[in-house]
Amino acid sequence: MSTVVGIEVKTSPLPLMENKGGQKVAGALSNVLSDTFILYLKTHNFHWNVTGPRFPMLHSMFEEQYNELWSAVDAIAERIRSLGFIAPGSYGEFTKLTYLQESPVATNAEEMIAELLRDHETAARTVRSALAVARTAVDAPTEDLLTQRLAAHEKAAWMLRSLLVEDKPSAIA
Repeated sequence: MSTVVGIEVKTSPLPLMENKGGQKVAGALSNVLSDTFILYLKTHNFHWNVTGPRFPMLHSMFEEQYNELWSAVDAIAERIRSLGFIAPGSYGEFTKLTYLQESPVATNAEEMIAELLRDHETAARTVRSALAVARTAVDAPTEDLLTQRLAAHEKAAWMLRSLLVEDKPSAIA
């Protein structure tokens, strides 16, 4: 093969993952993508609609979380495409593939925090399951992506969980 500069370059295709392994990984990533997108929508909704004395802090925290989730949606979908599969992209597909539950409208900040905490914990379980599939398929790039997702969900859950703990004086021994 000749290039624009005139240097002969020989190329050989990279070995692709077995189709069956790739299909399993893409399926698991589709579940992760769906959880991530639904959680993005819910977090953005709560950002808009949170009220109460903690409004400024929660409004900012929810914005930070939904921005992180939005970036993740793109990275996950692009990984599915790089494996040679079609990424789900409609609300109907997402609702079929997600493990998150649509809930009645949260009416106060505490309910919003608790719901997002449950959803991040569920999303972390989905990521762990997908990570096992990627490891079995020996798919290091997907493992890396999922490890980052797991860390993000665990951090968000920690932050939300911390908001639900009642302050109690600690006993000094």
